[in-house]
Amino acid sequence: MHKYFFRLFIPAFLCVFFLFGCAVKVASPSHTRIDDLSHLLYTLDTSIPKEEALQLSKDIFQETKALTKEFEMTSPPQYHNFLVNIGVKEKGLCYHWSDAFYTYFAHKTYPSFEFHLMGANIGKYWTEHNVMVVVAKGMPAEEGIVIDPWRESGRLYFSKVKEDTKYVWEHRASRGCK
Repeated sequence: MHKYFFRLFIPAFLCVFFLFGCAVKVASPSHTRIDDLSHLLYTLDTSIPKEEALQLSKDIFQETKALTKEFEMTSPPQYHNFLVNIGVKEKGLCYHWSDAFYTYFAHKTYPSFEFHLMGANIGKYWTEHNVMVVVAKGMPAEEGIVIDPWRESGRLYFSKVKEDTKYVWEHRASRGCK
């Protein structure tokens, strides 16, 4: 009896651990991180009102939090991708994030900003990555800020496109953005 218990218990425990043990806790962002993104948005063009940059920053963090919950993110993100690909999770691949962000922010009113989609390693199954990019109105996507909550499993990564040395980004105008 003891032998059968461990034969059943250990696989069941491992299955439950791997399916649910790496869930991401949805935390509220610190004021410092909100201010850091706000400042970065403002530096895109100093004619941007600081209040608008701050509001966009708050909205980006709020949408990150909402999508982290909705996608039931697990960590690391590659493991979450595995769960999506085998049908355990419904969404949470990087393009789900970028598309959801783009759709959400394209319908919001930010007079000083535009939103674009960018990708790296496009067409390469194991390494393709997609993000939304925020730019000052009229500026090219390459001058914008990468918005990437997938990279750290729901913890928002952001940087200027040119400073994000992990990827070589390409504008994905063919995916519907301007």
